[in-house]
Amino acid sequence: MSASAPLPDIFANWFAARGWQPRAHQLALLEKARAGTSSLLIAPTGGGKTLAGFLPSLIELAQTPRAGLHTLYVSPLKALAVDIARNLLAPVQEMGLDVSIETRSGDTPANRRARQRAAPPNLLLTTPESLALLLSLPDAATMFASLACVVIDEVHALAGTKRGDQLALGLARLATLAPGARRVGLSATVAHPAPLRAYVAPTGRAEDARLIETKGGAPPQVGMILPGDTLPWAGHMGLFSAPDIYARLRDAR
Repeated sequence: MSASAPLPDIFANWFAARGWQPRAHQLALLEKARAGTSSLLIAPTGGGKTLAGFLPSLIELAQTPRAGLHTLYVSPLKALAVDIARNLLAPVQEMGLDVSIETRSGDTPANRRARQRAAPPNLLLTTPESLALLLSLPDAATMFASLACVVIDEVHALAGTKRGDQLALGLARLATLAPGARRVGLSATVAHPAPLRAYVAPTGRAEDARLIETKGGAPPQVGMILPGDTLPWAGHMGLFSAPDIYARLRDAR
């Protein structure tokens, strides 16, 4: 563990209980966050990007609990935001953190949308379209005044697209409502990171978003599931292997 960005005991113990160690890029992003610096993290699938993006926010909220919106997470996919929210609940509950997490999309019931406006959660996970609607509300300035961090997931899938342009307008608006909020871009491996750094940086200059890049992810385990019996006549469809595949998924959790 880096001495320059140590984890609080409750987080270090949570990692240790799972036989994990924080990865170098997770600690590097934590260090940049403590300095208030915006960053772009590039890591392959399985590299722990999402946990890296939220780890500084969770630590800040654990050390200084507070009401109101702290971190806004923007995903290109509604389903991804829902999955990430579900995955975040596990460490929050296991560490007993007083951190509220909710999603916001077109599927969010009206009563929950109204409650989120009156009492925003600490972590709000949404999409570019829902963010645009939130920013159009008369009380947007109040809702986003406490914002400390914006996490943009799969930023390589947004930058340079119409949806990315819409999000850029939203980010510019957020910069006026919460000028001190840092930004974190999370991306898969890309050949030219400079444009993504410029997209993430509040100033629009690549040098104002620090680049954190890791080349290695979780090593894949490649194997083959062989049928326990003869192949059925419809074997070319592969449906006969579904029970075995489901069992592997279940056992691997």
